[in-house]
Amino acid sequence: MNEEIISRIQKVIDYYGLTVSAFADAIGVQRSSISHLLNGRNKPSLDFVMKLIASYPEVNLYWLLKGEGDFYHSTDDVPVVLDKDKETLISKESKQAPLPLVERNETGQNPIKIVVFYPDGTFQSFNPKND
Repeated sequence: MNEEIISRIQKVIDYYGLTVSAFADAIGVQRSSISHLLNGRNKPSLDFVMKLIASYPEVNLYWLLKGEGDFYHSTDDVPVVLDKDKETLISKESKQAPLPLVERNETGQNPIKIVVFYPDGTFQSFNPKND
């Protein structure tokens, strides 16, 4: 399995037409660590994987880790943020029609918190106003 993730990392490097040095600089790791990884001396750490995904968020994390799905995320995979002025959920980088604000569910319960996670590991939380 380790060899498979290494081959997928190599595919990322090749896809962007980067040298190993340029790739290391782009994701913020030492050049020698990329060389050791590609030669099978070291295994990729979680920190390494997260740096790669943070630098290239269009790379599908499941594909990178497990070989499942496609290499590239679709444009539908954009974070959703709350537009407090319009009280609707809208796509961050999209001009799609806004989605309706989350309402009570079938049991009459109101959501107490909405959390939005971003590819760089950051998040935002929103507390809907209480009626």
